[in-house]
Amino acid sequence: MLRYLALVAALLLFTWGSYNVLFVLPDIESPANPPMAKLYRNVFFHVPINVSAFLGFTAALVASILYLHTRDLKYDLVAASTAKVGLLFTTFTLLTGMMWAKPAWGAYWSWDPRQTSALIMWFVYLSYFTLRNAIPEKPRKARASAVLGIFGYASVIFTLLSTRIFPSLHPPTLGLRLEPEMGMILGLMIAAVVIVFFSLVSLEIKIEKLKEQVGG
Repeated sequence: MLRYLALVAALLLFTWGSYNVLFVLPDIESPANPPMAKLYRNVFFHVPINVSAFLGFTAALVASILYLHTRDLKYDLVAASTAKVGLLFTTFTLLTGMMWAKPAWGAYWSWDPRQTSALIMWFVYLSYFTLRNAIPEKPRKARASAVLGIFGYASVIFTLLSTRIFPSLHPPTLGLRLEPEMGMILGLMIAAVVIVFFSLVSLEIKIEKLKEQVGG
């Protein structure tokens, strides 16, 4: 029951935040790039989705380490579930980033270091599931996946730091400055999306457990 209440609260927060982002917050001054006066609202969706994806891959890292330490398959299930939803949210991150890039940079895709590193990260975790599907034996699959889940996390760190390592059009990942009202709304949107993210993870774990029961 508590899980469902948390999900309802998250959806209400997200709805309230979206309303404020789309209809209440004023346009910003952007004489050099007029479309950005309205497009800045993309940040309130792009950032929470991206934060959730990073949290998911971090959870997959921790679960992978715990699996190698304990050989308990429940940690493999957690790692796979968080990585799967993380991959989905990374897809949304790339799409919302492209929506920003077209009016801001003049093209949906410019091979900016942040775009490129995020795409590499997407392919790393796609390969994680390609590997899992290629190995039928559970212990061997879990071991190989855990190793890739640990070393693949380097792509997450690289993506996070890409705007600091290379010259980039993308705003710095860390140190985003907003007006207090905007910051509060962004914080609530992040909280809402994170709760939805882990609700999806919980659902994925349940589905996988049901598959195991049905499969025998």
